[in-house]
Amino acid sequence: MVIVDASVWIDYLKGTTTTQTEWLDSHLGTQRLGLMDISLCEVLQGVQNHEAKRIRDYLLSFEVLPSGGTDLALAAAENYRSLRAKGITVRKTIDCWIASFCLREGYTLLHSDRDFEGFEQYLGLQVVGRAG
Repeated sequence: MVIVDASVWIDYLKGTTTTQTEWLDSHLGTQRLGLMDISLCEVLQGVQNHEAKRIRDYLLSFEVLPSGGTDLALAAAENYRSLRAKGITVRKTIDCWIASFCLREGYTLLHSDRDFEGFEQYLGLQVVGRAG
């Protein structure tokens, strides 16, 4: 399973061409793709009202994975502290949450957000296009 981060969905839905959006476009229908419920919220918060239903329906055609729970909260906090001890400060809690979810579930992440780099480098996060 490849979890597609909001950073990629936002670019993709805007029609912005990046390495990540090209990968996504070429793997639609051939790769098991999903997103976290929190990423669904993140993407939909930024869309125009007249686009919301269309984009919501499109994103709901993918597997949307629930992302809550105490175990994940504890893992995300521990991962944040672990990276912080190495001099890496993750700017957004949501990114700690998503990376920790992928690590826990063994999923690969497709992203375009530098906050995930420490997770990849030090904690073994698998990222599309790079060996973990």
